[in-house]
Amino acid sequence: MTEEEVIEIFKRTETIKRGHFLLASGLHSGIYLQKCQILQYPEYTERLCAELASRFKDDKVELIIGPTMGGIILAYETARALGVRNIFAERVGSKRGLRWGFDIKPGERTLVVDDIATTGASVKDVIELVEDKGGYLVGVGLLADRSGGKLDLGIRVEALATLDIKTYSPSDCPLCREGVPLLET
Repeated sequence: MTEEEVIEIFKRTETIKRGHFLLASGLHSGIYLQKCQILQYPEYTERLCAELASRFKDDKVELIIGPTMGGIILAYETARALGVRNIFAERVGSKRGLRWGFDIKPGERTLVVDDIATTGASVKDVIELVEDKGGYLVGVGLLADRSGGKLDLGIRVEALATLDIKTYSPSDCPLCREGVPLLET
């Protein structure tokens, strides 16, 4: 699957939104990728996750983990494509943790899967969790990297689409200066 095909799915599902958005990172942007628009279509979700799985098929992945919320379905579908176990990490205090009896075995070859990364904060939390549990981190799979390829997680990252979408600190946001209403994501 090419990046152009991925972007076409984003367009078909109206994933790409325009406006003035407050991102989870605290940054502002004029473009937001609403991953839930894709996730409502199982056929697109399956295709995208099969592509993520194909990029790690030779890495002997044993476990896939995704952060709540968007990473749950993507991790599940990617694990299904690879025929391996999957779990999810959710907020436990200020970090990501495991509940529901989930665990990561020491040395377990683990792939982190998430939806859209701007700064990678959610993914970094999951990477830290995997390392704290003694898992072997294989890499990170993403639907999209909004950083234009500048995202550095210290591990192999496979993004189905790499987009250079401008973000702004709230104090330096041209949309704020223009008085465009801020929308929470």
